[in-house]
Amino acid sequence: MMKRYANLDNVTSNKSFKDMRKWQKERRTKVKDLSVNIEQCQAKKVSEINENRSRTSYTWIGHSTFLLQLNGMNILTDPVWAKRMGFQTRLTEPGISLADLPEIDLVVISHGHYDHLDFPTLKKLKGNPHFLVPVGLKSLFIRKGYQKVTEMTWWESTEHRGMTVHFVPAQHWTRRSLRDMNTSHWGGWIFQTPKETFYFVGDTGYFSGFKQIAERLTIDTVFMPIGAYEPEWFMANAHISPEDSVKAFIDLGAKFFVPMHYGAYRLADDTGPEALERLYREWGKRQLPQEQLKVLLIGETVMGFE
Repeated sequence: MMKRYANLDNVTSNKSFKDMRKWQKERRTKVKDLSVNIEQCQAKKVSEINENRSRTSYTWIGHSTFLLQLNGMNILTDPVWAKRMGFQTRLTEPGISLADLPEIDLVVISHGHYDHLDFPTLKKLKGNPHFLVPVGLKSLFIRKGYQKVTEMTWWESTEHRGMTVHFVPAQHWTRRSLRDMNTSHWGGWIFQTPKETFYFVGDTGYFSGFKQIAERLTIDTVFMPIGAYEPEWFMANAHISPEDSVKAFIDLGAKFFVPMHYGAYRLADDTGPEALERLYREWGKRQLPQEQLKVLLIGETVMGFE
C-alpha cells in the first residue's frame, strides 16, 4: 500500500465534487479584468547573470521560479517554462528564456503539482544539475532518467558545496494522476549560506509551521506566495492570501519579503494585479517599512554583495 503524506495539525485540502461545482458556479458570476498583467523588466541582467561567479543574486523568472546565485552556484526553484497549464494559456512570458540561462548546479522542487514540476522544462536545462525533491518523488525522477536526485523529509538538511539546504514544512497537498494523491510530500527550501539565509516557501496555506521555522532558523529573505487564493473558502488551506502572507512574514521575523506565485497562470479566481494590490494594502495597514518589501518585475534581478 502506498504511503500518503499529511500536513501539520492534520489539516486537509480535500474538496468534494459538490465543492467544485459550487466554485464553478461562483466563478461564472465574477467579472475580472484579465487585460492587465504583471510587467516585464526592461533592463534584464542576462549577460551579468551568466558571467557572475561570486555575487549573491536572485531573479524572478515568473510564478514560483527563481534563479538564485548563491555560493558560486546557479540554483532554480520549481522550474516551469510551460506555455500552458491545463486549459489555461500562460499570461506572462518567463522573465528569462531557457536558452539564456547559465548552467544550473542545483534544482529544488517544492511538490509535484504540474505548475511546480514540469519535466519538459527540466529536460531543457543546461548543465547537469543535482535535484533536491520531497520524500516520495525520487522514484518518479529515476523513471524519467534522472540519477542525481536526493529525496528529503521535513526538517532534514543537506550540505551542498559549502551551503546548507533545509527542507521545511508547508501546508498543501499534491497529485499528478488519479491514483497518486499525496503519495509524495510538499514543503519549502531554505538556503543557508555563510552570509545570508533565503527561504523559498513553495505552495502553502497559513499555518503554525512559520513560527516553528522561525524558532529553528533566522531568515533574511523569504520568497512568499501571494496568489491563487480566491475563493478563500475553497483555497485557504492550500494557498495563502496576501494578508496572511504578511502575517507569515511577521511570524518568520524575516528582513525582506519577495512575493511570488501570481501573474503567470490563472489557477484560481484572483488576478495577479489584485493579489499585488491586496499585498500593498496590508503592508501599509501594518505600517511595515517599505524597504523590506521587494516586489520584482518579471525578469528583474536583485544583485547583492560578493
